[in-house]
Amino acid sequence: MIARLRGNVLEALPNRLVIDVHGVGYLVHVPLSTYDRLNPLEGDPIDLRTHLHIRETAQTLYGFASDAERDMFLLLIDRVSGIGPAIAMAVLSGMSVENFKAAVVNNDVAMLSKIKGLGKKTAERVVLELKDKVGVADGWKVASENASPSASNDAELALIGLGYKQVEARKAVKAISAADPSVSAEDLLRGALRMLNS
Repeated sequence: MIARLRGNVLEALPNRLVIDVHGVGYLVHVPLSTYDRLNPLEGDPIDLRTHLHIRETAQTLYGFASDAERDMFLLLIDRVSGIGPAIAMAVLSGMSVENFKAAVVNNDVAMLSKIKGLGKKTAERVVLELKDKVGVADGWKVASENASPSASNDAELALIGLGYKQVEARKAVKAISAADPSVSAEDLLRGALRMLNS
């Protein structure tokens, strides 16, 4: 599994990049949110979070500017029936992660259905299936109520997105953050994953 790419931009188009990593050119599909945020130009250094999606007929690499974007992409393709990578990329291209979370928490089907490729029925399914997942909406609500979501919230949401139950995710995150209150979300997530998988 390719989880991250760091190299230089060989080609840049709004929906895909070719990244040179030690002489190998990787074709990476990116959402418009990532493209706009990074504004990649040929020759620029770049660091992407990635997900390698494998099907019988293709292996496609998707790239994201942040962990939050990748987590949202994985949540959509893993947890919502009928949503594949193409629609998940359209969602990321159509609205920010924060606006998507707010729409799900607030049952805002109208806002979601404005995204190209996401009709009203699919938008309703997104809200229904993500709200039904243990702790996702609850965690997002806590995050949306704080002006700057804490590292603990970020790590807990990432663990829920990876398929862990909210109770076990929260317990692991609390244990790690108690040992070091100033730990970053990334290190908190790593520590919690180690604890959950030990």
